[in-house]
Amino acid sequence: MGKRTTGFSGLSRFLQAEKLTSDLPVDVRNGTKRSLDSSAESQSSKKKRKSDGESTEDIGTSRTKLVQKYDMSGSIPVFKTMQEVPDNLKKYYAQRERFFSLYSTPPGCLLDEEGWYSVTPERIANQIAERCRCDTILDAFCGVGGNAIAFAKTCQRVIALDISPTRLALARHNAQIYGVAQHIEFILADYISFAEMYLSSPKAATSRKIDVVFLSPPWGGPSYLSGSGSPSDSNSSPNENMPAPFALSDIQPIHGVDLFKLSNRITPNIAYYLPRNTDLDEVSALVKNDNSKDDIQEFIEVEEEWMGRKLKALTCYFGGLAAGQSELF
Repeated sequence: MGKRTTGFSGLSRFLQAEKLTSDLPVDVRNGTKRSLDSSAESQSSKKKRKSDGESTEDIGTSRTKLVQKYDMSGSIPVFKTMQEVPDNLKKYYAQRERFFSLYSTPPGCLLDEEGWYSVTPERIANQIAERCRCDTILDAFCGVGGNAIAFAKTCQRVIALDISPTRLALARHNAQIYGVAQHIEFILADYISFAEMYLSSPKAATSRKIDVVFLSPPWGGPSYLSGSGSPSDSNSSPNENMPAPFALSDIQPIHGVDLFKLSNRITPNIAYYLPRNTDLDEVSALVKNDNSKDDIQEFIEVEEEWMGRKLKALTCYFGGLAAGQSELF
């Protein structure tokens, strides 16, 4: 078990714990800011796998198998035209193929209302998945599956949790369309309870070791930018003023600091997906360096997730996920 190495690119800032300054260096890989909308992403080939009770459908240039009992078609409203979309979802529906490039591939990707405004755009999800390559990753709040699908392409095993049976079923449905459902273990569970149970099991740390935890918890709904945005509606350009800082205390279901501390007991390798206006002083304070303990000074890497000229979110990498700290993995 462990990290699967690969190259990466992105716009990152490195934060030294509790020593955040206004002139932190910006590390621009390959000499340029990586725009996740700048070029088409090549589709990776999918291997044909055998499974009893499955039917085969042709998807694009690859073939994937769909298990009919996990097909959620007809379970939630599916919009055919923009006129059918509720006003509060129109701006998200317009970005449907940014969320899932195979959105229209039969039988079609499915999202419930919360899924529309909380799913991670596919290109961003793929970037995060590249950074989180490992044997086993835990997606603590998988929603409708955007990140879990991406992780299934770079990790040997994905554990996807959600407290909503509807969204968990939609995540499995969407993963089937991408041909990766068999690599994901879907678990209906509250992450807090799951983590505490995992930590209390003496066998868990050895027999079912989790290498990376990905945290994309609820940010408090579409009003997290004071009523002007949502996880997929962060439409500021570099010249626009940022909204008021987002506090980790607004994270749900528990304080964002407590959520990190709980996850850190499972593994030091954490990717924390946060609003673009997150207070970075609070992020910096999550890691406390104790020089009397060892000589290693841990840093946090903050990657800005851009699509074109729009800053969507921040991904904070801890432990061995941060560049230059592979020895901590």
